[in-house]
Formats: sequence, structure tokens, C-alpha cells
Amino acid sequence: MEHVPPPAEELALLDRELAQLDARRAQLLTRRAWLVAALQPKAPDAPRWSTPPLGHGWAPTQPWGAVPKAAKPSAPRSAQNVLLTLGGLLLTVAAVAFTLVSWGSMGIGGRAAVLALVTVAALAAPALLLRRKLAATAEAVAALALVLTLLDAYAIHAVATPDADGLTFTAIASAVLAALWAAYGLSLDKLHLPLPAAVFFVQWPLLLGAWAAGAPALVVGWALLATAVVDGAIVLWGKGLGVRVTAGIGLVVMGSAALLTGLGESLTADSPLGAVLPGLLLLTAAVAALAGAWRAPSGYAQLGGAVAGLAAVAAVGGVLRAAVPGAWHVPVYLLCGLALLSVVRARLPRTAGRGVLLASGAVVAGSLVWALPGVAAVLLGPVQLVAEVWAGAPDGFRGALGEAMAWSELAAAPLVLAVVAGGLGAAYRRWPTLVRLAAPLGAPGVKARDAAGAGALALGWGAVLLAAATLGVPYPVAVALETVLVAGLLAVAVLGAGGREAGSGAADAAAAGVGATGAAGSGSGGAAGGSEPYAGTAGAGVGAGGAAGRGGPSAVAVTALVLAVGGAVSLGLLSLAAEAATYAVLGALTVLFAGAALRTRPVVEQAVLAVAAVVWGTALTGCVAGSLGLAPHEAAPLLLVVPAVTVLLGARLRNHPVALPVELAGGVGALVAIGLAAPRAPYLALVLALCGVLAAGAAVRPERRPVAGYLAAVLFVTATWVRLAASEVSAPEAYTLPVTVPALVIGALRRRKDPEASSWTAYGPGLGATLLPSLAVAWGDPDWPRPLLLGVAALVITLLGAKYRLQAPLLLGGAVLALVTLHELAPYVVQVAGALPRWLPPALAGLLLLAVGATYEQRLRDARKLKDMLGRMR
Repeated sequence: MEHVPPPAEELALLDRELAQLDARRAQLLTRRAWLVAALQPKAPDAPRWSTPPLGHGWAPTQPWGAVPKAAKPSAPRSAQNVLLTLGGLLLTVAAVAFTLVSWGSMGIGGRAAVLALVTVAALAAPALLLRRKLAATAEAVAALALVLTLLDAYAIHAVATPDADGLTFTAIASAVLAALWAAYGLSLDKLHLPLPAAVFFVQWPLLLGAWAAGAPALVVGWALLATAVVDGAIVLWGKGLGVRVTAGIGLVVMGSAALLTGLGESLTADSPLGAVLPGLLLLTAAVAALAGAWRAPSGYAQLGGAVAGLAAVAAVGGVLRAAVPGAWHVPVYLLCGLALLSVVRARLPRTAGRGVLLASGAVVAGSLVWALPGVAAVLLGPVQLVAEVWAGAPDGFRGALGEAMAWSELAAAPLVLAVVAGGLGAAYRRWPTLVRLAAPLGAPGVKARDAAGAGALALGWGAVLLAAATLGVPYPVAVALETVLVAGLLAVAVLGAGGREAGSGAADAAAAGVGATGAAGSGSGGAAGGSEPYAGTAGAGVGAGGAAGRGGPSAVAVTALVLAVGGAVSLGLLSLAAEAATYAVLGALTVLFAGAALRTRPVVEQAVLAVAAVVWGTALTGCVAGSLGLAPHEAAPLLLVVPAVTVLLGARLRNHPVALPVELAGGVGALVAIGLAAPRAPYLALVLALCGVLAAGAAVRPERRPVAGYLAAVLFVTATWVRLAASEVSAPEAYTLPVTVPALVIGALRRRKDPEASSWTAYGPGLGATLLPSLAVAWGDPDWPRPLLLGVAALVITLLGAKYRLQAPLLLGGAVLALVTLHELAPYVVQVAGALPRWLPPALAGLLLLAVGATYEQRLRDARKLKDMLGRMR
């Protein structure tokens, strides 16, 4: 019986054998490297290789003799290439010099004989060199022969046919050279230069011939197109990378020039009949591009399909364009671009069909680029009404937008937007059918469906606005129309956010159905010979996309919300023309956004709607102040109505996620009120005090107390200072001490009840109410009693803070004491500084910096200790 070791033992045995094999392989590779190096040609003074000593073992890590590193194999080849290049350049320069300089010193027979002999020799030499396997030398000589043939052509024109037209001669010479180098390259197929050179020469005969004959632009376009077709054939069936690359460059250049020529002639045609011939050129280019795309690799096939689609649109659209007025040119091209969508029913290769669809999308995008500036003008035009609020209702919608836009030229823009919106809407509603039709070209996913719905909504909204502007509807009609549009968008946003899950589930079900259909089609196609190889994969992809999109955000709802907010801002600006319109619009917007916030469920959308409602309410309050004829500082207290409502609403909502955004929006309104009251100190003190009351009301709630409590204290103290400064009080202590004493007593009671309470909450407001106003007065007081008393009080407060480890008394007292001391010592410091030499302060500063730098680590540790000590204080 054969012994079978345990798995662990067998694994160890295999590892040892593999290690031995690796070691043996390393030895053999090292020996091989030594042999290769020994066989390399050596310099005369190089040391001779020694042989391994007999009777001694040989270790691969200890080679005998001096083993230099083997030279890189590419080094001789690089040196050879440099030498051949330099030699070819020198011969070329010599040939050019001979042709241009020494040509005239010889007779006609000698000239022809010398140049012909040199050219024939240069053409014949590569064949002999290739037989000796000197390919690089043969390439260099072939390059020289190429230059010589060009010089031959120049010499023939300069001497034999000096009166011939230059363009005609160049065209003929290019054709001859193309034929010559094509035959030469085919006969010597190991050379890489001749065939690309032949392709280069092929680019010029037709173009230069048409140019020399004075042909019209269309004939030149046909010449360019024919050359591009030849290039395309070479790209598809040519041999060698250099040939295909050269032909590809020629295809791009000549094809683009042909298409631009046809497009230019089509756009400048005065009649449909005049656009037929350019259209025929463009259609031929489209057919040629599509034929090439049918046989090209995937990436180039998609590009060819796109070029074919664009050329077809330009051809047909150019004929139709000449039959309609100028304002309707873009819709004509748009309809032609949409007609390309019928490619989904054509049996084209997948990539070529995608290219045609890309061309259709490019035409649609170009049409939208032409139409969307009008929508932007409608939305941004009312900004000019801010400078003349309530100046009176304009004559019409255009009057409110300004006359900068040429509205007559945009008469067809609403139609363009409506057509595209209708197409996207139809795709959104009949998505399973669309996916089934587009399956051979790669079915789109569910995200594309959401994008189509969002695009249909946005473009439809823009079409309605732009139509109202181009038609010049009356101002009240425009205001009512925009209000209705905002209401409709809010309804879509609310319904779309509420039906998000259901919509995703329906999309998933549709995608799954399409996936099953695609799978069945794939199976039947495979049985029939694979005529529909992409149906099953497309359906499966759609099903996967639907599954991936489950529960995601609704693009339609988000788009509706964004459009509603943007439209509301434009509508609010538009309503500034008339007072009644302003009240009606702002009131309606407040109600609409508040109602939408109550009806929607997602938190983000609800917060955006609620904040917008607060903004419109604040704007409405400002309009009330304007109607009452109040100055800005007088209107500031009235603007606090909305912040007060937001505080009450926040108390009602409590921990709801929307409560904080609503209160912050109200706080922004309070900041606006403070800014309006700033020029008048009494009103500013009143507004600050009212804001303090609102902050204190918010601090009643435990979740708002850490922030709102401090904010209320700061606002109250600041209001007190502003009020004292407005009253020009020279002894603020008479007003602040009656507040400070009770505040400190209340703080002490708070600390006794809750020893963990912060000293800033307990003592900060009371101390700040007296210390800071007194410091402001003492800083400008030329007498000594006030600074002395304030300094003594600050010193006592600082010592008490240090004794009881209270942060607020320590920092406030210390800061006030330092500032009072600086104020008192400042005159003496100035005198001493004036008496010192000018160089001494910089020197002292430098010494201080050196000292700090030398003890930086210790100072850093001291600062950290101080920070930790202050952090431990209450």
C-alpha cells in the first residue's frame, strides 16, 4: 500500500520542492546573464573574462571575475538611428543646395542626367539594402529619395515647363508622385515610408485641380469629399499603422472641409432650389459616413453615425430653411433632427445607430441653446423694476422686461421649447415602449426616464413664459400666469415627493417587463441566427437600472421645486411695478409655499418650502412698512413680526427637523431689521432689545437654550450700551449697576442650585452690563477717578474669579484691568518710546522673538496648561 502523508505534511513538502526549483532557476538565470555579457564585443583595454575555478562550487550570488553590466540592446539601435538620420539630412541638404545653387552652371543634358541618376540610385538602393537586412539604412535612403522626387518635380517645373500654371502643375505632380510612391511601396513592402507618402500625395490632386480650374465652391466641396472617401477606404482596408494614421488625418481634414463647404453653401442659399445642390453634397457625405460606420470599429462607427446624422439634417434642413421666414429656421432644423430618432427602427449596427442618436441630441441641444436665452431674459428682466418700485403698471409684459431683447426674432422659440418638452414628456409617459424600441441600440436606464420627465417639465414651463413674452400679453395677465405656474409647480413638487416610492416601484415593474421581453427576444434571435444580439442584454440592463433606482430622489419633484422657487423670485420682482400687484403676489406666494410645506413629507423639500414662505412673509411685511410711509429705520421694528412668528412656530414644532431652518430664516429677517435700524441709535437699541426678547423666548426651550440664552444676553447688553450711547450718558454706572446687582444675585442663586452651571451664564451678563460700558467711557476719560475705580473693581473681580475658579469673572476682570492699565500707561510709554533711539525697538523685538523661538516648546506647553486650567473652570 502507498503511504499518503497528511495534508499539512504534504503541503510542507510541496513548499520545499518549489523553493528548490526557484533557487535552481535563479542560478541558471545568473549563469545565462554572465554568458551573454561574456559574448558582448569588448573594448581593447577591457579586462578579460576569467573562467570559474575548477573544483570550486559556484554560487549565483558570488560571480567570478569582473562581470560588468550588460549593455542595453537598444543602445546600438539608437546610435544607428542617429547616424542614419544625420546622414539622410546631410544628403538632403546637399541635394537641395545642388538643385537651387549649382543647377544653373550645368547644361540641360547634364542637369537632367545628374538629377535622374541620383534619383534612380536613391530609389534602387533600398532594394539592395533590404536584401542585406539593413532596414534602417534603407528607410533613410528612401526618405532621401522622397526629397529627390520632390526636387525633380520642382526642377521640371522651373526648367521644362516654366509657363505652366503652378496649381495645375502641382496637382499633376501630386498625382504622379502618389502613383509612383504607391507602386514603390507595394513593391518594397518592408519599407514604412513610401505608402504613407503616397497617401499624403493623394490628398492634393483633386483639390488643387479644382482650385486651378477656378471651380465654384461646390465643385471644390465635391473634390474634398471624393478625397475624404478615398481616405476612408484606405483607413478601412489599408495595411500598416502609418498608412491608416495618415489616411485618418486626411479623412478628418478633408471631410470636415467638405462638410463645412456644403453647410456654408446651404446656409447662404436664397431659395430651396439653390439649396438642393449643397444638400446633395451633404447627403452624399452622410451616405459615405454611414457606409464607413457600418464597417468601422465601435468608437469610429459611433463618430461616423453622428457625422452622417448631422450631415443629413444640414442637407434636408437647408432646403426647408430657404422656404420659411428667418425666425423659423431653427424649428426646421429641429424637426429634421427629431426625424433622426426613427433610426431606432432601422437595422443599423449598434454603435452607428448610437451615433445617429447623438447627432439628433446635438441638433436638439443646439436648438435649445438658441431658445433658452429668451427664457433667461423673461426671468431676469424684472430686476430693473427694483430701481423704480411701484412706479406704475407697464403697458404690457414686454414693458416690464425691457426692450433689450429682439422679441420678434424669438417668435419661434416657444415652439422649439414646446416641441422638445412634448417629446421628452411622451418618452416619460411611454417609457416601456421606448425602451423596447431602443433595445437594439442599448436601452437607457431609469435615471434617463427621470431626466426626461424633469426636462419636459422645465422646458414646458419655459415655453409658456417665453410665449407670454413674445405675444406681449398685458401686465396683469402675465402676473396671473406666472402665479398659476408657480402654484402648478408646487403641486407637482408635493405630489412627486409624496409618490416617490410608488413611482419608483412602477418604474421597476416596467423595467422588469422590458427585461423579460428583451430576454425572450434574445432567445428567439439566437435561435434564428443571432439577428438581434443586443435585445436581451438591453432589457436586462434596464431591469438592473430600475432596481438600482428604487427609493432614489424624484428628479421631477426636485426640478419642480427648483423651478417654483426661481419662478417665485422672478414673479416677486415682476410684481414690484404696481403696489396692488406686489401685495397680491407676495400674499399668494406666502400662502402657496406655506401650504406646500404643510402637505409635503420629505424633510429637505419641506424645509425649503417653509424657508421660502418665511422669506415671502418678511418681504410682505416690508411692503406694509413702505405703504405706511415709514423710513427704513422706522420700518425695522415692524420687520420683527415674522421672526416673532417663527419663534412661536418653532416652539410649536419643537424637535421637528424643519423647526431649525424656519427659525434661522426668521433670524435672517431680524438681521435685516438690525441693518435698517443701524443709522439711528435709538431705533437700533429698540430693535436689539426686541431681538433679545425673541431670543429669550426661544431660550425657554431646552434644546435652544445653549445658543439662544447667550444670544439673548448679548443682545440685551448691546441694546443697553447703544441706548446709553444714544442718550449721551457720561455716567453709565448709574444705569448699569441697578441691573448688574440683581443679575449677579440671580446668578449666585443659580450657581447654588446648580453648581455645574457655567459662570458665563450666571455672572457673565451682570458683569458685562457694567464693566464694558464703563470701560468704553473710561478709555476716553482724561480724569483719573473713573479709571482708578474701574481698575480696582476689575482687580477684585479677577481675584475672586481666580479664588473660586470661575472663568467669566477671571477673564472679564483681567481683560478690563489690562485695558485700563494700558490706557493709563500709554502716555508714558509713548514718551519713553520717543526718547529711545530708533534702532532700539526693532532690536528689542528681535531679541524677544529669538527668546520665544528658543523656548517655543516650553511656551507651547505653558499655553496648553493655561488652556486646560481655564477649561476646568466653570
